[in-house]
Amino acid sequence: MKAKSNYPFVIVRTYSAGVFAGYLVKRTGKECELQKAIRLWYWKGAASLSQLAIEGVTRPTECKFGIPVDLTVTEAIEIIQTTRDAQQNIQGVASWRA
Repeated sequence: MKAKSNYPFVIVRTYSAGVFAGYLVKRTGKECELQKAIRLWYWKGAASLSQLAIEGVTRPTECKFGIPVDLTVTEAIEIIQTTRDAQQNIQGVASWRA
């Protein structure tokens, strides 16, 4: 499951499935195919998704980010391209597991 670097790393907010960060492989209307998508269940150290996309989080040990998976989300209502620094920050948060 290797992501190609030419795909943009984005944050996608959906209508009812939550928020994901991953490589945007394809978008068709409100449907987004994401590679190595991480569910952003809970974050600390960013006031909004906009700040998260630009700066990442300042309290990574207090975040709850899922494990990376390839998936297709429907009902995407917001897609924000991240900065390289934010991408590395988000991907650097340890996966939250039960």
